Amino acid sequence: MNIGQYTFAEFKQKAADFHGYPAPGLLLGGYMVEMARKDLPEGTLFEALVESRKCLPDAVQLLTLCSTGNNWMKVLNLGRYALSLYDKYTGVGFRVHVDPEKIRAYPELRAWFLKLKPKKDQDTDILLREIETAGDSVCSIMPVRISPRFLGHGHSSGIAVCPRCNEAFPSSDGLICRGCQGETPYTSLLPERDRIPSPAPSVPAVAVVPVEEAVGKTALHDMTEIIPGRSKGAAFSAGQIISAGDVCRLQQMGRFTVAVQEGAPSGFVHENRGAEAFAGRMAGKNIEYSLPPKEGKITFRATASGLFTLNKARLLAFNLVPDVMAATRQDGSVVAAGNEVAGTRVIPLYISEERFAEALGALDGPLLSVAPMRRAKVGILVTGTEIFQGLIEDKFIPVISAKVQAYGCSVVKTVIAPDDTALLRQGIADIRAAGADLLITTGGMSVDPGDLTRAALTEEGVEDMLYGAPVLPGAMSLVGYLPAPDSAGPRREDGHAGPPAGAMQVMGVPACALYHKTTFFDALLPRVLAGRTLTRIDMASFGEGGFCKNCKACTWPKCGFLK
Repeated sequence: MNIGQYTFAEFKQKAADFHGYPAPGLLLGGYMVEMARKDLPEGTLFEALVESRKCLPDAVQLLTLCSTGNNWMKVLNLGRYALSLYDKYTGVGFRVHVDPEKIRAYPELRAWFLKLKPKKDQDTDILLREIETAGDSVCSIMPVRISPRFLGHGHSSGIAVCPRCNEAFPSSDGLICRGCQGETPYTSLLPERDRIPSPAPSVPAVAVVPVEEAVGKTALHDMTEIIPGRSKGAAFSAGQIISAGDVCRLQQMGRFTVAVQEGAPSGFVHENRGAEAFAGRMAGKNIEYSLPPKEGKITFRATASGLFTLNKARLLAFNLVPDVMAATRQDGSVVAAGNEVAGTRVIPLYISEERFAEALGALDGPLLSVAPMRRAKVGILVTGTEIFQGLIEDKFIPVISAKVQAYGCSVVKTVIAPDDTALLRQGIADIRAAGADLLITTGGMSVDPGDLTRAALTEEGVEDMLYGAPVLPGAMSLVGYLPAPDSAGPRREDGHAGPPAGAMQVMGVPACALYHKTTFFDALLPRVLAGRTLTRIDMASFGEGGFCKNCKACTWPKCGFLK
């Protein structure tokens, strides 16, 4: 079976010339590339997304114009032998993968692909013959739409010269290159005398004088006065001229020596200047802070009510740099305008310029922001034949209504439906017709065969559904969205991840919410209202802290549950 314009033998030789040898994965990949390409409309300018680093990228580069060099091929190493070719502008295309069921007809191919045989026991001749015979018949294909984050190419930033290693690097990486930020993958074998000089000492010389001799001099840093149980604050500020009348108070504070300004030490940055620089990079949308720093520290406040959003990876990278720190509230916390959410400072009085630059380099984008929560129009669908027939009084509607109204949402429609898929779907349609943009279903979420809520949602076309969370109570929670009825499913044109415009978001609340005051729903709701897109990894991360202690008096969110 040919691979595009090549016979199998011709492609085998091209693979050997390019790859070093005719790797089975590359040959099989050739069929996968052609299978995806033939279904694209003629003339489509396409790009590639490959889900394995092994061999498959070379097949794409051999048969298409896509490569890592021109950034038309992206490798997302998910460990799956699959690739997608898609319109570079719309993201619409086709994904092809090797189907473990279909390779059963080819024993040697199956043994190789699933690593059932050691390499020394494989029969390469038979393996290659089976690949040629099978062609793309062992693959499955499906239409896909690639996530907006993989579309388009970012513009190149300016080029700077790293002050540490004196090498050129993209200025968007920070003030020093990523290698000097700690990502260097090697250890130098040069003699010590030939290496790049090590960073300057972390402690510069500071002028310290007896308090009696400090009169008329300028304080180098804020000096804190603590009255146990009553107050803590700066009694003297950096830059303040010390008078004769201050000597007694300083001594009462336990200060018998004072650090004074006598010219800034070369190669170092003062704590206040450092904190100001960090704050400028950390503050994102709806975050403010006051200057000058107090006691070397800057505190951030929310300027709007909403969901506190933290870039955890950036925070970790910053805090890995010696001599600096940032502390924040938990990501996903609900905050009100004016609430303090984070603080940062330089830990010593002075920080070396090298470490200062390294810390700035870790802040390659905002660290903190607050996402406002929309005032959703909520529809509540209560499931249960026993409730529908009036055998049991409904308690869900008042419970859920109170929770959503606390965030300024309005309930536009409530429906009680029996355990019947058709009637559940009708209830969903009625809620959508009432103008709801958030559907909250209650009950019918368990493993009981009579619970049909998920089945009804599936038949209605729910997308991006995540069912199940490592949280107790709330393990059988659900989140997803229902596209607009007249929509073919286009994603938002603004590149924002999440449901398409006009979609109705869906949250499924298990019956435990009737008994427990706080469940997973309480943590999930503000995230949904703030427009945060949840992934399976996000859901899985709730496992740590996802076990409620069932305290007699619930104080959530002032506890460790779902933090």
